[in-house]
Amino acid sequence: MSEKKTEIRTTGAPAPAWMFSQGVRKGPILQVSGQGPQDPVTAEYLYPGDVKAQTRRTLENVKAIVEAGGATVEDVVMFRVYLTERAHFPLMNEAYAEFIEENIPAGGVKPCRTTVFTGLPQEPMLVEIDAQAVVG
Repeated sequence: MSEKKTEIRTTGAPAPAWMFSQGVRKGPILQVSGQGPQDPVTAEYLYPGDVKAQTRRTLENVKAIVEAGGATVEDVVMFRVYLTERAHFPLMNEAYAEFIEENIPAGGVKPCRTTVFTGLPQEPMLVEIDAQAVVG
């Protein structure tokens, strides 16, 4: 029997701008759509030109969807980070490391991560992040 697919929604992250869900859960698998550095309430892009602050805001948006799907950051098996410039990697990595330290207990298994350099859909975006978690 096939598991039911469920759309995940939360006000803790910005509403999707186009025809996709913030997140989808099917059985224990939870996929979070790519998130950017937007205010969850106003959808305004925050911290222009500051990739470290944008990374932190983006990770908080991803975390809100992960939690709305019944998981925690500890349940995340993969983060995918998209950056507009290679030069942004060190500051993104710094913000990412701080977030992981705060959300994964000492000695815990850190999620996998891939970083890709690409164009992003909105000019103010320096970073976009998606995630996949396995719940329970």
